[in-house]
Amino acid sequence: MLSRLISVPDRSFFLFGPRGTGKSTWLKERFAGAPWFDLLDSEVYLDLLADPARLEHRLPADYRGWVVIDEVQRVPELLNEVHRLIEGRGLRFALTGSSARKLRRSGVNLLAGRALTLRMHPLVRAEIGQGWNLRRALDVGTLPFAVTRSDDADARAYVHDYVRTYLREEVQAEGLTRNLAGFARFLEAASFSQAQLVNVAAVARECAVERKVVDDWFGVLEDLLVAVRLPVFSRRARRAITTHPKFFFFDAGVYRAIRPRGPLDLAEEIDGAALETLLLQEVRAHNDVANLGYELSHWRTRKGEEVDLVLYGERGLHAFEVKRSARVRDDDLAGLKAFREEYPPAQLWCLYGGERAYLDDGVQVLPFGAAIDRLPGILVS
Repeated sequence: MLSRLISVPDRSFFLFGPRGTGKSTWLKERFAGAPWFDLLDSEVYLDLLADPARLEHRLPADYRGWVVIDEVQRVPELLNEVHRLIEGRGLRFALTGSSARKLRRSGVNLLAGRALTLRMHPLVRAEIGQGWNLRRALDVGTLPFAVTRSDDADARAYVHDYVRTYLREEVQAEGLTRNLAGFARFLEAASFSQAQLVNVAAVARECAVERKVVDDWFGVLEDLLVAVRLPVFSRRARRAITTHPKFFFFDAGVYRAIRPRGPLDLAEEIDGAALETLLLQEVRAHNDVANLGYELSHWRTRKGEEVDLVLYGERGLHAFEVKRSARVRDDDLAGLKAFREEYPPAQLWCLYGGERAYLDDGVQVLPFGAAIDRLPGILVS
């Protein structure tokens, strides 16, 4: 059984994360025997949707322990009852969600600070342990069901099925768009923006839909927690900075399952984006689990100087550049050095496909796998 880094807090909490990241499995291990309300179960869902007050009726009158509600965004009105039961009976709730959309747009009671917010991500290197393999992580990603498949082909099949049944059918089930064919084209078009600046107009032309529709669809992916757009780092900027965010699907395997491949597609383009994605996965997970407080962004000037990932917070300023090649050239470090000119306190890191770690004019150059091993220590230093 894989051990997760996340731990149970001492009070009620929301646990957000995309489907398939292992929220329910983790909760079942930690809250065995606790009353459990799975809102993906049609009977439970319809019963509580009809009358949220039935939640209390389903609990023993003298019960004072933990209560689990899985996929709480399906019945947002339940949070009023949860609030009342926390205050009136001293119950503690573990509330999971794979979409922030309904909770945010419904204007529902988010428990007024009475519940912490935790996030679960795909597995990281430290959670997989000895079974971690860089090539496999880039190929099939690190969703728990993909990691635990012994056969690579079986793992790929799982990820492709995840894309088909979740990213498309979830959108249909939630009624987030009526143009499912257009949305399917959008997913593929968005995959070409992986680890790239988002050009909404270009994606709209590719999908043959209006720009506003595509902008809304990018928002849908973020609401379902399966994508993230990194803003531009612009604090005290002296150089002219671009305003476009960078786009990422949340898991390298999911990205590769969506990304169409053909004879004109270059392996280095796909692999390079997957490497950046894997770094972002690790950073986001450690930042959330350890509550490090970093703001994540990227940096790009209008002259084309760029850094793949920037972390900024009370713990410091880190700039990361990712290179697929086994050799780092001077030009590969130009963006990092330009960033240092703008922000002298920054710690600079170049992660590459070679095997030797060394220092190049203040830039720590590390093999990608070794950097992932060291990442938790880098982030807390």
